Amino acid sequence: MQWNSAREFFLMGGYAFYVWGSVGACALAMLAEPWLIRRQRQAIERALRASLDAAADEVPRP
Repeated sequence: MQWNSAREFFLMGGYAFYVWGSVGACALAMLAEPWLIRRQRQAIERALRASLDAAADEVPRP
């Protein structure tokens, strides 16, 4: 398909909503994934630290 102007390119022959909506959804997913993974990793690390601290408190000291 050939476009004679930037406007025609962004309208995508009447399929702009589908095309740009898909591009936007993909970009959002690609940005959200690392952020969500980082949050999950931090939560796991906090839970492990709390668990280790609790276990260390239960160990009798001579």
